[in-house]
Amino acid sequence: MFYHSLVSDWNHGNAHFLRGVAAELLARGHRVSILEPASGWSRTNLIREQGESVVGRFARAYPTLTSELYGPDLDLDRVLDGADLVLVHEWNDPALVAAIGRHRAGGGRYRLLFHDTHHRSVSRPDEMAEYDLSHFDGVLAFGEVVRRRYLEQGWARQAWTWHEAADHRVFRPLPGHRLEGDLVWVGNWGDEERTAELEEFLIGPAEALTLRARVHGVRYPVEALARLTEAGFEHGGWVPNFAVPGVFARFRFTMHIPRRPYTDALPGVPTIRVFEALACGIPLLCAPWEDREGLFTPGADYLVAHDGMEMRRMLRALMTDESAARELVERGRRTILSRHTCVHRVNELLGIVAELNRSRRRPAVAHAG
Repeated sequence: MFYHSLVSDWNHGNAHFLRGVAAELLARGHRVSILEPASGWSRTNLIREQGESVVGRFARAYPTLTSELYGPDLDLDRVLDGADLVLVHEWNDPALVAAIGRHRAGGGRYRLLFHDTHHRSVSRPDEMAEYDLSHFDGVLAFGEVVRRRYLEQGWARQAWTWHEAADHRVFRPLPGHRLEGDLVWVGNWGDEERTAELEEFLIGPAEALTLRARVHGVRYPVEALARLTEAGFEHGGWVPNFAVPGVFARFRFTMHIPRRPYTDALPGVPTIRVFEALACGIPLLCAPWEDREGLFTPGADYLVAHDGMEMRRMLRALMTDESAARELVERGRRTILSRHTCVHRVNELLGIVAELNRSRRRPAVAHAG
């Protein structure tokens, strides 16, 4: 598994799903090797901000997960020796992606899949066109819109929709914690991709209702921090993803506020925060997004507000109706456990590999299972 980082989720939400998938594969007895660049921006920024001790904290939280750091002299013959399946994430350098493809074409007896979990296929197509996937078996796309994009652009010959999901071993209700506030939002500022949405759906309603509110995340500009302070928010800074269930346990509600590229260009593609919040058993309120792929039941698994006034009304209603909040929690968690955990996604992944192994359409890449 070639990913940007296993250890760091500093502005790198893809680490969340990777950890869950890797942990599930290991639990089933598979051997898993994860490689991440030694100079990756997420890991570099995390250690600069939090210190080297953060690596030990990760190791204690995930004792079964380790990764190998690599530099420019990465020996693909060594790291790919004996592999049956290789996953390459889209945050990797195009040169590395091409090199892995060439290695496969030179006699590699493994299945090779590209994993896309970002909106760049639509928002920055020129960047994605730089990836040479000609020797890959196909693409794992985290939404149907992304899957179709790869096929329509001719970037890949095959593609499967492989949604993100919650690691239910980590993301679960943690009862017994003392309540510290009403509303918590976990997310980064978002490169101006959701500034107006954060004001309308998060900051404004919380300020109007004088909620005890907190945000966690990084890359908040000075003006954003000032606005949060003015609205009565606490800024909790970065929090490791594995500690988020404990944060959720101390608040009454959370929100999903998607970045504009997701609502405009990738309708129907939820981020992993939706899965994780529902898995943790906290009522979830959402800024507008359309679940075109039928993953959830809006209004039952979570609530969707179409403007700031509606968000304010929904928050007020949940604060006074504990039974409604409890019903929302129970329904949302039931949906996650029934079809949206990393167990389900590993089942899907292994099914894709089995499908590839049955295929004889491209003998050059076929091999005995």
